[in-house]
Amino acid sequence: MTRWRPTVAEAISAALVCYLLICGLLPWVTAPGDPLAIDPVDSFQGPSLSHWFGTDESGRDLYTRVVHGAGPSLVIGVAATAIGIGLGIVLGAAAGLGPRWLDFGTTRLLEVMFAFPGLLLALLFIVIYGPGVATSTVAVGLATAPGYARIIRSQMLSVRGAAFVEAAIVLGRRPWSRFSRNILPNVTGTLFVLVTLGVGQSIVWASSLSYLGLGAQPPTAEWGALLSAGRTYISTAWWLTFFPGLFIVLSAASATVLGRALQNRMRNS
Repeated sequence: MTRWRPTVAEAISAALVCYLLICGLLPWVTAPGDPLAIDPVDSFQGPSLSHWFGTDESGRDLYTRVVHGAGPSLVIGVAATAIGIGLGIVLGAAAGLGPRWLDFGTTRLLEVMFAFPGLLLALLFIVIYGPGVATSTVAVGLATAPGYARIIRSQMLSVRGAAFVEAAIVLGRRPWSRFSRNILPNVTGTLFVLVTLGVGQSIVWASSLSYLGLGAQPPTAEWGALLSAGRTYISTAWWLTFFPGLFIVLSAASATVLGRALQNRMRNS
């Protein structure tokens, strides 16, 4: 087997992901200041050596707020992806491993959910249960679940007819034992790729909801909330929207590049 060497884009993406993880887990290492500390005298200062990303309308350092916003944004993205993958496993396993009537019913349910744009489903959920970080996280997870379920169903169907699964049936293993010991381990690679790709998508969707005022609320240092707060001053203080938006794009792009690289690696192995 040929030795895998990462491309320049993959190496840069890995470095960015490591930096974002440090910002999310240990924000005081890269930005030791207080993200909520105000200084009206320094309001609307452009990017400089003293304020790398400038300051906002209250004189708060934007770099500190963007770095400290990595934690909430990443947590929302990971949690929403976990919810979507979890529901996708349940629905995909029910359709791929259950009897025909269950497969038929689950597939029709997924088709109905696919008839609506994912972000519209998230908005409908928030309209019913109200805005907030927890609600937007669950909403994004529910909206992404149908896509995961369809992929997992196809994987389950392909593994279901494998020789080692038929051997497990001959040996008398129970359905749950076959699922946990023979089927699920053989689709974990696909699940890992889906998680890597899904985190970036979930961050973008959650930030979009916060931008619309349906997720994290100001003065919370969350990327979508920072975008929403800065749009009022976009004509006079461009940095208030540019840098939070840049971090959203970089996080989503880095996760996507690494997910595609992992997917290609699995195909070639």
